Amino acid sequence: MRNSSTRQRNIYLLLLLSIWLAGCVGKEIRDDAVKTVVIHPERGKIAHREDNYRLAGRLSVNDARRKFSAAISWRHRVNEDQIYLFTPLGQTIARIDRDTVGVRLVTAEPAFYRAENIEQLTQQVLGLALPVSGLQFWVRGLHFPGTVAELDLDRDGRIVAIRQDGWRILYSAFFPALAGMPELPKLLELDRDHLKIKLVIDRWLDN
Repeated sequence: MRNSSTRQRNIYLLLLLSIWLAGCVGKEIRDDAVKTVVIHPERGKIAHREDNYRLAGRLSVNDARRKFSAAISWRHRVNEDQIYLFTPLGQTIARIDRDTVGVRLVTAEPAFYRAENIEQLTQQVLGLALPVSGLQFWVRGLHFPGTVAELDLDRDGRIVAIRQDGWRILYSAFFPALAGMPELPKLLELDRDHLKIKLVIDRWLDN
């Protein structure tokens, strides 16, 4: 009963943020793909593709039954993630930690959850599985190297969309390239079946 009550409270808190997120960023649709590239799995190369990074932004998730939104702070390293979800006032809703022994989630109540991966954990707590295994690559405009991917590119070779593992990832805006750094995504939208995810990246930070 406590798990059910805590889950409902978490979802309710996240629902309160949906109005705040709506309309924060104008959608810059890029449908100018001129080339599609099919890339096959790269066995043994997954770890080598995982760059360290840290970002701050806003996340919204919507399916046929529910939706929620939150500010997000995500620090990623090889074999390690730390993800914070916040209210607009900066109050922590939940913290997710991933390392080689598994995944933990702690809510503000506090309530503690554990699972083997983030997909299982978010399914347990939120009732839907967030595709973090792929998103850790997609968020940088890269495909997950473990499965077949289709990449749509524009005339300049910049990523427009990725289709992988049943997901369609659309890139609508980018930060401009800086000295020694490539363009990085600013707005990406994911959809699979009835589940839609929108991630607005406000800042890429030094790791």
